[in-house]
Amino acid sequence: MTKRSTISTAAAPLLSRLALCGVLLLAACGGGGGADGESASGTASGSGPGAGTPAAKEMPASREQAARFLTQATFGPTEADVDRVMAIGYAAWIDEQLAKPATSHRAYWEAADAAIQAASPGSNAWQDQVFESFWKQALSGEDQLRQRMAYALSQIFVISMQDGSVGDNPRAVAAWLDMLGDKGLGRYRDLLEAVSRHPLMGMYLSHMRNQKADPRTGRVPDENYAREVMQLFSIGLVALNRDGTVRSDGGKPIDTYGPSDIAGLAKVFTGWSWACPDWPDNNCFFWGSVSGNADPDRSFKSMLAYPQYHAVEEKSFLGTTIAVQATSDPQASLRVALDTLAAHPNVGPFIGKQLIQRLVTSNPSPQYVAAVASAFDASGGDLKAMLRAVLMHPEARVTSDSAGKLREPVLKLSAFLRAFGFSSDSGAYRVGNTDNPGTALGQTPLRAPSVFNFYRPGYVPPGTQAAAAALAAPEMQIAHETTAAGYVNYMRDNIAQGVGQWNSATSRRDLQADYSAELALAEQPAALVERVNAKLLLGAMPAELKAEIQGAIEKMAIPALRSDASNQRQVNDAKRARVNAAILLAVVSPEFQVQK
Repeated sequence: MTKRSTISTAAAPLLSRLALCGVLLLAACGGGGGADGESASGTASGSGPGAGTPAAKEMPASREQAARFLTQATFGPTEADVDRVMAIGYAAWIDEQLAKPATSHRAYWEAADAAIQAASPGSNAWQDQVFESFWKQALSGEDQLRQRMAYALSQIFVISMQDGSVGDNPRAVAAWLDMLGDKGLGRYRDLLEAVSRHPLMGMYLSHMRNQKADPRTGRVPDENYAREVMQLFSIGLVALNRDGTVRSDGGKPIDTYGPSDIAGLAKVFTGWSWACPDWPDNNCFFWGSVSGNADPDRSFKSMLAYPQYHAVEEKSFLGTTIAVQATSDPQASLRVALDTLAAHPNVGPFIGKQLIQRLVTSNPSPQYVAAVASAFDASGGDLKAMLRAVLMHPEARVTSDSAGKLREPVLKLSAFLRAFGFSSDSGAYRVGNTDNPGTALGQTPLRAPSVFNFYRPGYVPPGTQAAAAALAAPEMQIAHETTAAGYVNYMRDNIAQGVGQWNSATSRRDLQADYSAELALAEQPAALVERVNAKLLLGAMPAELKAEIQGAIEKMAIPALRSDASNQRQVNDAKRARVNAAILLAVVSPEFQVQK
């Protein structure tokens, strides 16, 4: 056990106020300042976020602007990445990132599993090794844009290790992340098929082993996936214009689908099950094996079609009809269904707006959504084109009172860890499970509570200024008093002691920072605050917050230096306490917790 760190009483009143602001973010405390990007108030006439935005600029005007771009496109800016963007510009950096080879989460998991079995026969890698791979790539991986995109897509196309059928297959979850990193930068139609045929999705949303209707028993096809593939993965609940605004008829939103569409599409998703050496044997369909003969990779190989269990009757959905089949052809039915979904005019604005929300801002203007949807449509459904449009749109460079987004807990931690160059003693980045809202983040990658993710994209926190302004704040759905206090305590300990699981070989937590540059400034409070400002708030810390943090750390006395060892330890401890306090007061501030 490690001793819990403490915060100086000089900083406690400010910390208490900032913690309360963390609960009331975007409600009573405001969203904080932005970086020195374009100000919406200085644009042409119009209303709403991004109205009249200026033309996009290819080269950042300052390091703060480059860092702000990297906040959107990575797991957090580093000084080296800022240098690179300053040297080559936004578009060239995107091109460079997209050309980088993909790192494999499954390869990491398998290597870890082999090492664990060698060290302790009979033991295996588990969910922790998925977390390790995620954090290793998020913090030190070179293909930041691919990994950031995969994480965004994991919150749209959701599977969750909280579900036993998924959580008991961590190797396949690692492969799922690889699939999102690969197909997530290709054609949307291919991603949709990979998601639909993935065994983990088949188990999670129960269309694996889905069977055709049986009038004798009253069995009908399972409709779960048919519903969610429309509602969550492709077209949404209501018809949309190209700019994401809702289409209506007589003042009432137009539904995209109804019960008959769900029933028709459910028939398509019958007859799909495990990849199996003895396909299409019935035992393969039900158990994935025959007499113990199974594919060792069946948990992530695409599901196969079993004609004997597929519905052959007419299938009607979304204005498309697949006629009665003389012989069962599940693959033909699936091809028509996925082509129909991918070609739907809702896909561009529906998926595009969610990517904007995950990467840039919770309330993009209709013009922003339309530009992203148009890039998607013009490219034939290319997700790389959509991603470029999200990151390169002029509105992504603009700051205003309605721009930006609340950082979700995982991204708050990753930004902090990358800012201060945390390294892993073990090389495994053992951050671990961070589910607990009172002692950790209240969020762990790939462990959403349901297929609806940790929060909904249209969530508006009731009784807030955001609600009064009709602004969505999705991440607020998992922000409350417990998470605010838990985050403060968690970050206090992380800053003082390191992050993650205890490493017995080094007798400390696994992830450690190098605060040498900050410690060198401990006796210069103003300079220390400016360095923390540059690293965590992109140079946008308001003067009032600077003054409050500086005042708090100035009250933390540093003893006069003498020659004896005990005095030197006291001096070093006092300097470290100042550094800890300055960083903590910054990371719990509303200005850090809101990505502007």
